Amino acid sequence: MGGGAVTAIRRMAPKSWMTAAATRAVMKALAAGGGAARFVGGCVRDSILGLPVGDIDIATHEPPQRVIELLTAAGIKALPTGIEHGTITAVVGAEHFEITTLRLDVKTHGRRADVVFTDDWSEDAARRDLTINALSMTEGGDIHDPFGGLEDLAAGRVRFVGDAETRITEDVLRLLRFFRFHAYYGQPPADAEGLAAAGKLAHLLPTLSGERVWAEFRRLLCAPDPAAIFQLMADHGALGPLLVGTLWIARLAALVEVEANAAAAAAGDPLRRLAALIKLDETTARALAERLRFSRRERARLLAMAGADDSLPPDAGPRQFRAAIYRLGTATFRDRVVLALAGQRAERPGTASEAEFTTALEVSAAWPPPDLPIRGEDAVRLGLAPGPGVGQALARVEAWWIDEDFTPDRAVCLARLKAVIGGATG
Repeated sequence: MGGGAVTAIRRMAPKSWMTAAATRAVMKALAAGGGAARFVGGCVRDSILGLPVGDIDIATHEPPQRVIELLTAAGIKALPTGIEHGTITAVVGAEHFEITTLRLDVKTHGRRADVVFTDDWSEDAARRDLTINALSMTEGGDIHDPFGGLEDLAAGRVRFVGDAETRITEDVLRLLRFFRFHAYYGQPPADAEGLAAAGKLAHLLPTLSGERVWAEFRRLLCAPDPAAIFQLMADHGALGPLLVGTLWIARLAALVEVEANAAAAAAGDPLRRLAALIKLDETTARALAERLRFSRRERARLLAMAGADDSLPPDAGPRQFRAAIYRLGTATFRDRVVLALAGQRAERPGTASEAEFTTALEVSAAWPPPDLPIRGEDAVRLGLAPGPGVGQALARVEAWWIDEDFTPDRAVCLARLKAVIGGATG
């Protein structure tokens, strides 16, 4: 096997995910043919930092068909999820392991590449995007670090493997990944070469699909301090080619503060944070949803957050909040209240009372909106012919019921409906 120049420079004590029965079963199966397998990428990086490990990725010099044979012989389900690029998924109970054959990218096509398989660990590591993602580790805990990823992790430095411009032109998404990984693992200042390459190649960003951009943005928006990273991106021309509308980075920063302290604020909600990042009206929201290829649910929610901000009318109190919650729905009401509070902090920090915002959120957390206690069939039983008049009558009763702060019960609402019908037919 190749890769002799790559040496183990650190040994990690086994972690629970390494010694789990499912992990051991997969590694044992891959070793049955006498070959080598290592953990690669994020599971190694995050274990070094003491962070929780999610996906467990494995690399091996065994070709994909041989991987399938080894797994099958061990009684492990093998799925050819990306066999043309060397990737097989092993399934053990509820656990999934992505196993990829060592490879070289001989020609890149953005997201995909033409590959050839290899047995050289250093060549495989050289095709990865960032030094901190080029780490690999044996089952026994020996860490292999061909590009200084351990030093970069310790220094909070996010750096491309090799030439930054080359890595980005191979797959433009790496430009966004550079900023996203800096948000989670980096310390200022950001790597100068990476920033220069990002600024130079930002004009390539519109070639990315909206789905890929939103997937990266969604993760970036969940970072502890996304506003600082979006400012860095804006300063280097990496946002203009992707987003529509006017940026409001100060409101995003304020929203993160609000989420940390406000009840029912749903901290880290990426869609709400995106709404805070941009000054939204309906036109901008529709264009943004189209650019990022939102699902119907995401599009509807973004449009709701872009609606007229009448959730907090002047001198509003719990009664008005309940009416707004009923009309908008609890989730939309909370979104608008939190965004309004963040906007106030961004525009007039420390100058206005926030008591009404706090009360509004407390009401939304404690008050589930009730259903109108009468239905269309009640109107028909009271003599109203089926048709548009039924809905009109119910709407009049509902408006009165809301004005009464939802206190009238079914009997009182039925009496009101009877009076409305009598007035309409009399």
